[in-house]
Amino acid sequence: MANSKDNKNVLSAYEKASLEGIDPRCIPQKLNGPVPEDDQIVYPNYSNSEHEIWSFLFNRQMKYLPGRACNEYLDGVENLKFSPKKIPSLKDLSSVFYRTTGWKIARVPGLIDVDDFFSFLKRKIFPSTDYIRVKDELDYTPAPDLFHDMFGHMPLLTNKNFASFYQKFGEAALHAKGIDRKDLETFHWFTVEFGLIKKSEGMRIYGAGIVSSLGEVQHALSNEVEVKEFNPEIIIKQQYDVWHLQPVLFSIESFEQLEDGFMKWTHNRGML
Repeated sequence: MANSKDNKNVLSAYEKASLEGIDPRCIPQKLNGPVPEDDQIVYPNYSNSEHEIWSFLFNRQMKYLPGRACNEYLDGVENLKFSPKKIPSLKDLSSVFYRTTGWKIARVPGLIDVDDFFSFLKRKIFPSTDYIRVKDELDYTPAPDLFHDMFGHMPLLTNKNFASFYQKFGEAALHAKGIDRKDLETFHWFTVEFGLIKKSEGMRIYGAGIVSSLGEVQHALSNEVEVKEFNPEIIIKQQYDVWHLQPVLFSIESFEQLEDGFMKWTHNRGML
């Protein structure tokens, strides 16, 4: 049997943080039954204050994204018809997903267990929260809220290449054990959450953790960041801290490269 030190070495960054008593919202929840999906999702009775928080966050981030975010992300914002006027409806967003890439949305209570999360992805379902951060956490919230899930993740899921990659990620993760799980979490961090993409007009952002963060969106393309080329074997060895601005990022050439590179790497590791 592996000792406690060995077990800790294969924990995700969020799992390690929860063990260190960082914030209870960072402890993944195991779902104990079905959750609402697609047209079963009911729109919450949000307060005016909650809509105002969405409006503030949306306008603040959109101010920085032209010339920083990739066109695929910005096209997704347009496809989803995001507006500063009100918090979007998960049910409506799910219908856009289904028309564009065949995906749907499930409403979940917060950060969920990895097996539940990967099972959703395998079925082409994105699990999203429907609560928004409070005013005291406008600049940073330790656990995912609807702004991170909607504004950060959802636009790219209207892109067929990225959506195809993400479905394969869920499938591979369900087959992964031990160190493969930890390596996948690191891969996810430096692609889905903090990925960059090279464009003819220059380096651009696509990662959800960057586009939804005030600090990261201004920091990611600065001279303070070392940008490395996409290579799964290098990515999984890169150390990172979930609580600070990222000093090292990786860039892809295209979303086709992301999908093809992921497929080859996971095939070689026996996950796909």
